[in-house]
Amino acid sequence: MKKVVKFGGSSLADSGQFKKAGDIIRADKERVYVIPSAPGKRFSGDIKVTDMLLMAYDLAANGGDLDGMLKEIRERYDEIIRGLGLSLDLGEEFRIISETLKSEPNRDYAASRGEYLNGRIMSEYLGYEFIDPFDVIFFNEEGNLNNYKTDKVLAARLSETDHAVIPGFYGQGKDGKVKTFSRGGSDITGSIVAAAAKADIYENWTDVSGFLVTDPRIISNPEPIHTITYRELRELSYMGASVLHEDAIFPVRSKGIPINIRNTNRPNDEGTWIVESTARKPKYTITGIAGKKGFCAVLITKAMMNSEIGFGRKVLQAFEESNISFEHMPSGIDTMNIVVHEDEFLDKEQQVVSTIHRLTKPDSVEIESGLALIAVVGRGMKSMRGTAARIFSALAHARINIRMIDQGSSELNIIVGVANEDFESAIRAIYDIFVTTQL
Repeated sequence: MKKVVKFGGSSLADSGQFKKAGDIIRADKERVYVIPSAPGKRFSGDIKVTDMLLMAYDLAANGGDLDGMLKEIRERYDEIIRGLGLSLDLGEEFRIISETLKSEPNRDYAASRGEYLNGRIMSEYLGYEFIDPFDVIFFNEEGNLNNYKTDKVLAARLSETDHAVIPGFYGQGKDGKVKTFSRGGSDITGSIVAAAAKADIYENWTDVSGFLVTDPRIISNPEPIHTITYRELRELSYMGASVLHEDAIFPVRSKGIPINIRNTNRPNDEGTWIVESTARKPKYTITGIAGKKGFCAVLITKAMMNSEIGFGRKVLQAFEESNISFEHMPSGIDTMNIVVHEDEFLDKEQQVVSTIHRLTKPDSVEIESGLALIAVVGRGMKSMRGTAARIFSALAHARINIRMIDQGSSELNIIVGVANEDFESAIRAIYDIFVTTQL
């Protein structure tokens, strides 16, 4: 069996955490490829190394003196090196970083150095070969991952070594310069490496023991999720659940590689398994609850719109012309609701409304703001009668008015819209009806 292991920033924030990661890797000879993130926060109020590097970039881009900031960053790494008892000297690496930022400031290059340097330390600490993602992970002209080239080059490179450290978060752009994924992109690197290596398991080590049914900032000590499917995870990640970068699913999903979310500080916890499909029945009818605030709904009313060919296309064209994407589109016979992010819509609302009138000649267009969306997700919902009724009953009992309902044909999730101020109360009510009452 072959395992790819990724460690997040909190798992590599200092030498003590580094040692924990090293113990985990050495405890299982099947953990052969390691993806480190940049050092995260060591304590509340601390600054992540990536943020410090971005500050250094801002100084360089604006003609400021970045030497002081680079000195602080180097001390973070030197503390790790001293704590691990290594003789590694990063002086030459920091000289190159300083010269590069001063001569040609590049934001992605600066941001990527946190993972690069931590990779150098991890490689030295473990005695594993170092592979620079710049040489094996490629982006296309649009800035998206070049899957074919990356998989081909990376697979060939991994075939030459039994053990390697491959830093996360970055690769090579079409222009030959460093290109990063979005923040949290080390998760994606781990997934890419797992796919290229044809790994049996991709372990993602962080500071929590897997996914929880809902946000612990709203529900105290929510129940953990043992097994979740890729599709369920996508729905929850899209609505704000953030243990794993949502794009990390795709490389491993195509090859059926399961992801195991583990806790560096509690390595004996099994964590959460993310799989393509499972015969394991969920403990509860629902798998998870997640949501976001800050939406608005545009209600278009027109008699007999259902018989007017192309009506929906014209409505969406009005949003497209203003470069606004929509989130949901619940509709009735004579009504259509388009739900959008409020911050994207407000400055263009009258432009969109006038375009809708011009293209569709509706009876009326109404805008409702201050909307929060909550997704109730679970593969068990399909086989359980009355799930929607229980959601609506729980919200009614909590005196919360439902302002929108949307359910996909897959029956995997139900999305309800409530007022922003009812968001937390709504999540508590749904959690109580499906989880607390079953404990």
